[in-house]
Amino acid sequence: MPQRHGVDPVRVRLPAEGAWATVREHLVERLTGAGDGVVNSMFEAGLVVGADGRAVAADAPYAPGAFVWFHRDLPDEVPVPFPLEVVHRDEHIVVADKPHFLATTPRGSHVAETALARLRRELGIPALTAAHRLDRLTAGLVLFTVRLEDRGAYQTLFRDRRVRKEYEAVAPHDPGLALPRTVRSRIVKERGVLTAREVAGEPNAVSRIELVEHRAAGSGGLARYRLVPGTGQTHQLRVHMTALGVPILGDPLYPEVTAPVPAGDFRRPLQLLARTLEFTDPVTGEEHRFRSGRELAAWASYDRWAAGTDDGPTDGQ
Repeated sequence: MPQRHGVDPVRVRLPAEGAWATVREHLVERLTGAGDGVVNSMFEAGLVVGADGRAVAADAPYAPGAFVWFHRDLPDEVPVPFPLEVVHRDEHIVVADKPHFLATTPRGSHVAETALARLRRELGIPALTAAHRLDRLTAGLVLFTVRLEDRGAYQTLFRDRRVRKEYEAVAPHDPGLALPRTVRSRIVKERGVLTAREVAGEPNAVSRIELVEHRAAGSGGLARYRLVPGTGQTHQLRVHMTALGVPILGDPLYPEVTAPVPAGDFRRPLQLLARTLEFTDPVTGEEHRFRSGRELAAWASYDRWAAGTDDGPTDGQ
C-alpha cells in the first residue's frame, strides 16, 4: 500500500487466537476509537488491503496470522511554518536541520507535520527512515537513511554510541557553578508521565556541561552552554541542566510543568539546539562532521525572544 502524504500505512497482524468471524469484526474491536461506522466505511471504500495489495472484503473470513494494511484518518495539524533545511544528501543518507516544534517521526497528534513525512514528500524518497530521533521542541541535526538495506548500519551507530553529538543551550548564568563538569545520574521516564526524573541508583545518564560564554546580569544574566551527551536517556540534557540550577530557557516541563502551549503558538521555543553530528560512515567509511546553521534566538535577542516577537533568521525560522 503506498504512502499518503509521506506517511506509511498501518500494518496489523491478525492474532493467532480469537473468536472473530471476519477481518472486519476484528478491526471494529481493535480500533475502538474509530467507531463501527468508520471501519465499515474503510471496507466499503476498499481502503483495507491484504498482502497481495487487493482490497479486503467486509465479509472476508478471519485468517489468524495474516496481515492487513490501511491508512488512519490524518489528525488536524497546525502546519509548522519554519523551513526544514537539508544540509547533506547522498545515495545513503540525508542530514536535515530541523526547526523547533517539528516532530522527527509520526507519533500521536503529529503525523504529516513531521520531519520524516515532509522530507519524503519534498525529496521524493518513500523509503526514507529516521536513524534516530530528536525531541519535537529541540532544533538541530537529524540523520535519515535513504535505503532500507542501510537502515540497520546507521541505527547501530546511535545504539552503540559511535556518534559524537554536541548540543547548544541558552540558560541562566550562575557564577558559582563550577564548569566544565561531567554530570552522572540515574534517570527514569515512566510511560504516561510527561517528565523524566532522577532517582537513586547506578547512573545511566552522562552529560558533559561546558560554559561557552556569558553576559553580565545587567545584560540578561544569560549564558551559552555546550552540552555533550555520553548517553541518550529521554530529556537527559534538560534534566541535568535543571539539576544544576540552570534550566534551559523556554522549557515547558522543567523545572516545573507549565500550562500546555496552544497549538499554533510558536513563540519562545526551547533554547536547545543539536549543533553537531560527527561519525564514521558505516557504509562508505567516510568521516562526516555536520554543523547546524541555526542560532538560538534568546542569545541573539533575549528581549525579542521573551516577548515572543522574534521572527528573524537567527533561529533558522
